[in-house]
Amino acid sequence: MSVKPLEEYKKKRNFQQTSEPTGDEKIDGRKKNQFVIQKHDASSLHYDFRLQVGDVLASWAVPKGPSTDPTEKRLAMRTEDHPLSYGNFEGAIPEGEYGAGTVLIWDRGEFRNLREEKEGKDMEASLEDGKVEVWLEGEKLQGGYVLIRMGKDDGQERWLLKKMKDDKADARRNPTSTEPKSVQSGKTIEEIEKEL
Repeated sequence: MSVKPLEEYKKKRNFQQTSEPTGDEKIDGRKKNQFVIQKHDASSLHYDFRLQVGDVLASWAVPKGPSTDPTEKRLAMRTEDHPLSYGNFEGAIPEGEYGAGTVLIWDRGEFRNLREEKEGKDMEASLEDGKVEVWLEGEKLQGGYVLIRMGKDDGQERWLLKKMKDDKADARRNPTSTEPKSVQSGKTIEEIEKEL
C-alpha cells in the first residue's frame, strides 16, 4: 500500500508551536471520500489537493492550483499524508515551522472513485499504480479529475493533475483567480493574515 503513515506528518511538526491538528483527534468514521483543497501561502503560494484514502488525506502540492480547462496540465508534487482533521484547518503555521505561512480552505466536498466504478480499483490500488481518477462534488470544483504519476524528483513523487473532458469542464473559467475566498470563513488569504 502506498499510503504513508502519519508518522512522517508528525515528525515534521512541533505541535507545541503550530496549531495544526496532531492527527490524534476523533473523527466521524461514517464520512467517506472527502476531499479538500487548501490554498497555502508558504515560501511559495500553492494549493494542497487532498483526497481521503482510508483514515488519512493523501496529499499533493499543486503550484498553479487546479484548472477547469481539460487542456491544462498542472504539476502536483506528492507530499506526506495528512490526518482527516486537517481538512478543517485554516489559519497560520508559525515562522520557523515546516510549511510556515497562511492556510485557507479553498474548496471541499466529496468525491467518487471512478476507477473503482470502472475497474474495481480502490484508492490504495490507484495510488500504487500511479493513476487516480475521481469525480469531485465541491463548492467550486465539480467533475472528473485525473492524477498521473510521472516519476520522482529527489525522492518526491511528481504527478500531473488534469481536468477530464466532461460537462463540468470550462476553459473560460479560472476559479483560482476569480474565486479566491475560503469556503469555510469567506475570507481571502490576505484577510486571514491580517487577523493573525
